[in-house]
Amino acid sequence: MAILTKVVEERTDLSRADTDLLSQVVLDWMLLADLALSDLVMWVPTWNEAGLVAVAQVRPTTAPTSVPDDVPGTFSPRGRNPHLDQAAAFGRAVVFRDAQQPSVPTHVEAYPIRHGDRVIGVVARHASAAPRVAGQLEEIYLTSADDLFAMLVDGRFPVPDIHTDALGSPRVGDGIIRLDAAGRVTYASPNSVSALRRLGLATDMVGSSFSELAARLSHRPGPVDDALSAVASGRVAGSADIENGSAIVLLRSIPVALRGEHVGAIVFLQDVTDVRRRERALMSKDATIREIHHRVKNNLQTVAAMLRLQARRAGTPEAREALAEAELRVAAIAVVHESLTADVGEQVDFDAIVDRIIGLVGDLAPAYAGGAEPPHISRVGTLGQLTADQATPLAMAVSELLHNAVEHAGASMITVTLERRVSYGHDVVDVVVGDDGQGLPSGFDANDTGLGLSIVQSLVTGDLRGTCDFTGTAEGTQVTMEFPASRAR
Repeated sequence: MAILTKVVEERTDLSRADTDLLSQVVLDWMLLADLALSDLVMWVPTWNEAGLVAVAQVRPTTAPTSVPDDVPGTFSPRGRNPHLDQAAAFGRAVVFRDAQQPSVPTHVEAYPIRHGDRVIGVVARHASAAPRVAGQLEEIYLTSADDLFAMLVDGRFPVPDIHTDALGSPRVGDGIIRLDAAGRVTYASPNSVSALRRLGLATDMVGSSFSELAARLSHRPGPVDDALSAVASGRVAGSADIENGSAIVLLRSIPVALRGEHVGAIVFLQDVTDVRRRERALMSKDATIREIHHRVKNNLQTVAAMLRLQARRAGTPEAREALAEAELRVAAIAVVHESLTADVGEQVDFDAIVDRIIGLVGDLAPAYAGGAEPPHISRVGTLGQLTADQATPLAMAVSELLHNAVEHAGASMITVTLERRVSYGHDVVDVVVGDDGQGLPSGFDANDTGLGLSIVQSLVTGDLRGTCDFTGTAEGTQVTMEFPASRAR
């Protein structure tokens, strides 16, 4: 897709809307190539109308390739490939067929892609020289491909999926069913029959209403799935699951309209039982992990509240201060678990965590201000997502440094600066806590500090495998924590 966009921008004058339509065709043409048993190459007119340039290519999985070399970027001057020029100039398909096998191309065919009243591209169909129609399945493949090519020329393919309730899309070889205009099955491939047998199908499908058949086989918990009924009828494009206690089958329906008249549908089936069960197991695991983080957060908040109550009953200022510091440490860890409760996976938005910690420390600041104006605490910069095992120690370190600055710096402004950068080819995280206070005390020794700064150094050098530097000037103090953004496990 990136090659298509690049070549179109550099060598054509097609609009963004034209490019979007071509991209939609490319999204669906693996299916088209498999049905056609052919390689497909998309060509678009150059800006000066001197010829055509190839922008995309796909090889079938159902037949040997007939275009082994990569074509995108190749220029075809006008006159070199007359069939491509004719399709682009007149907006009509150029086909070559044998009367004995009318569904099998005998030469490279060309199908124009229209946008409004203009031809914006041509799909060249290079049929494989090896396979020929060996049975009814291959015949269904080829006639289905002809139907979709006719819709492509008429501007009716790709068909927008109105109901898409399931991720992914069945492949041609997974199973194919053809429906008539009334939604009745006219053909079902062996793989499609096998998939429905796993759901409990016990009768022959041919001649049955596929919508009614799907409704009978589906015993999904909850209300009736209207999307399934609409998609299985063959009149609505989209995907849905047929599900019961035995299996889950994904179906995708493409209504077929020729010359403006609905003539039936092509339905693709795939047994996705194992895939869906794995998806649900992962969802259940995610929900369990969220619940664990939620309960840990609640328990930590309970511990913090108990420490707060105990601090109020403490008999000495030293005891109250020690309990308040312990409460802040517990609350900082609780903030990380609260973020893990909200986010999917094991990564958290650390910017939001810092903002919460700033709020927690800000609530304590007036107690240390002695009646003066408490310092203003702010965040500068952004880190974005961090892993949980990095966010927890970093959050504790930031809270310790902020608390220390509020208590001892005598500052009017405290700033937490967050930055990601590249150093010697590696992503590095920098977190700086700075203030405009009185600076470091005389004779300060980073190796001989109190409990709070000892905790900070232990967290940064041990848990984060980084460095922690203290800088004191006449303008205040800065503590710089640096560590690798990703760590070997």
